[in-house]
Amino acid sequence: MIRIQKIDEINLQQGLPETRDGDLAGDVAEIVANVRERGDKALREYTLKFDGVQVEDFEVSDSEMDEALNSVEKEFLQVLEEAKENICRFHEKQKRDDLIIFEEGGKILGQKHTPIERVGLYVPGGTAVYPSTVLMTVIPAKIAGCAQISIVSPPDRAGKISPLILAAAKITGVSQVYKVGGAQAIAALAYGTQSVEKVFKIVGPGNRYVAEAKRQVSGAVGIDMIAGPSEILIIAEKNANPGFIAADLLSQAEHDIYARPILLTDDQELAQAVRDQIEIRLPDLIREDIARKSIEEQGFIVICESREQMFDLSNAIAPEHLELMTTDPVSDLGLVKNAGSVFLGEYTPEATGDYFSGTNHTLPTSGTARFASPLSVDDFIKKTQFSFYTLEALTRDAEAMMHFARKEGLTAHANSVKERIQ
Repeated sequence: MIRIQKIDEINLQQGLPETRDGDLAGDVAEIVANVRERGDKALREYTLKFDGVQVEDFEVSDSEMDEALNSVEKEFLQVLEEAKENICRFHEKQKRDDLIIFEEGGKILGQKHTPIERVGLYVPGGTAVYPSTVLMTVIPAKIAGCAQISIVSPPDRAGKISPLILAAAKITGVSQVYKVGGAQAIAALAYGTQSVEKVFKIVGPGNRYVAEAKRQVSGAVGIDMIAGPSEILIIAEKNANPGFIAADLLSQAEHDIYARPILLTDDQELAQAVRDQIEIRLPDLIREDIARKSIEEQGFIVICESREQMFDLSNAIAPEHLELMTTDPVSDLGLVKNAGSVFLGEYTPEATGDYFSGTNHTLPTSGTARFASPLSVDDFIKKTQFSFYTLEALTRDAEAMMHFARKEGLTAHANSVKERIQ
């Protein structure tokens, strides 16, 4: 049963504690080092150990892609196409124009945008499959113009990747898919193996091992974010529908036993009604065991004394998903300082963004929404500055530049300017 707490039991400044496994970093470091040193041989050993299957050829063949596409029901393929269109429409608006500034006297400054050439996308498998993650990661990379997009995803016991994932990859135009998951997949993308090509940046959600591996290879390659357990926070006022709230909390809880379902409300009766609705609905879930453990160990309801307290606590937690079930959610959006993605009103469940609306579902977790943003086209773009000076422009600025350089004790810097104007 979900806990109900009062606001004075919560530290507003602290937010949520991190969930960390003390042995995790060491275990992952060993996997990363082994893959870096031994390549495919290590990948095969870990795939047999963790996925229970011997894989000889890691790359999914064209025939496997076609077979997967043909095996998926046409109705779902149509849904994938419609979701793709919505996601494309939203992310196309994120593209940026190059910047160029012409100043008087022969000085030009600018910034150009270049797609990252090779990116790797992690798509979780395991206890659930996520074709939606294929759409959410591939589409912004495609719009950015990335030349090579590689997907890694864990194989099942038959040594295959879910047809749903492969169908989504085919629909989005990705042909390079590897049958490998976990920390070993991240290491393979970061350093390359005999079969898996090295990439320049890795994005996409995964379990704790994947997140820790991304942390450890960061620097050797770029990463989007280090995703922790998924979370939803709902701010609900007195007249909110308890059934809707319970359904949405459970939609997050079924992801993972570490998922965090949270409700903030100023009404004790609503809190109790939501708790009751959760217990009524849990037995109907296919993933009841996972959802129940998440609800009981990670979930909680906080009774706040005011709207201000609800938003203060939400901003301190900085949730991945934030639902506003308030009287005027559109106006209340202005009170939100820290959140990954916000869902406004009782008819906008988190699932709208997970699958179909067009916004991205790869979001900052574990309080990182205080400084991080959802995955976007920007994550697949590099920005390069450039500048141009004529002799006239350099002469005009020379004294200031040389003065600055000498103050820092860098006489060679000053001389590089002086050489050109004397």
